[in-house]
Amino acid sequence: MLADQVGVDFIGVGEHHRADFAVSSPEMVLAAIAGRTSRIRLGSAVTVLSSDDPIRVFQRFATLDAVSNGRAEVILGRGSFIESFPLFGFDLNQYEELFNDKLDLFAAVLKEQPVTWQGRTRAPLKNQSVFPKTESGALKTWIGVGGTPESVLRAAHYGFPMMLAIIGGDPARFIPYADLFRRTLDKAGKAALPIGVHSHGFVGDTDEQAREALWPDYKKMRDRIGAERGWPPMTRVEFDREITQGSLYVGAPETVARKIATTMKALGASRFDMKYSAGGLSHEKMLGSIDLYGRKVIPLVRELVG
Repeated sequence: MLADQVGVDFIGVGEHHRADFAVSSPEMVLAAIAGRTSRIRLGSAVTVLSSDDPIRVFQRFATLDAVSNGRAEVILGRGSFIESFPLFGFDLNQYEELFNDKLDLFAAVLKEQPVTWQGRTRAPLKNQSVFPKTESGALKTWIGVGGTPESVLRAAHYGFPMMLAIIGGDPARFIPYADLFRRTLDKAGKAALPIGVHSHGFVGDTDEQAREALWPDYKKMRDRIGAERGWPPMTRVEFDREITQGSLYVGAPETVARKIATTMKALGASRFDMKYSAGGLSHEKMLGSIDLYGRKVIPLVRELVG
């Protein structure tokens, strides 16, 4: 409710199947949010299409679109965790094939016409109608891209807006991907499409207060995930460097706004999604960050970007 009230335009809920990110059904959470809000758009961040059924994904989000009066959208991706593959009986060796096949089917279903389709990972469809349909006839769909040219080309091929997940390192390293996306669309004779950015952030009253408030909980989350992947524990020097030179948007509203605007201008992006939670970050801290983000950061970014 707070995000809706202070002017945030979108909330995304990620799909996960693990104890520390226990939201296995984003659509259910989003439907509950829809009932308590009036204007904010509602979507996933991301829906792990590889281990789901594209038709059921469309049906769930089309239903969400109905109950929210047309506010639903979906960000499709492969996710940053792999728990869903063994949980739902999918072979990780088919990681790429599953996503390609299911994305192709989802693109066909999005036309909201009877579907005739054949792929390699599920039974074919012949003149099959899918319900419910959306009132507008178009469910807004993004492709989440983690940083490979193949993912960029895939988004351009299907004509989907591209959401860049920049969760570490200098955001400027994604400029070639944004350029590739635009060039590919242009070469194919397709209209320009939006580019979005998804990164971690936290807004406080001052730069120092924001850093100190986020550091303990961000380190715990980063070290827990890092231990699974063979990364060394995060140091305070690394944390501060990620804020000054990387993709952590942390500080006072003016500091965060300037950094977001710089990233958006460099990439030609029209949307920025800030991941506002971090491990065990308290509800009070998250509410404070959301309030400052909506009331102060967003208007400043719009002014800076023009």
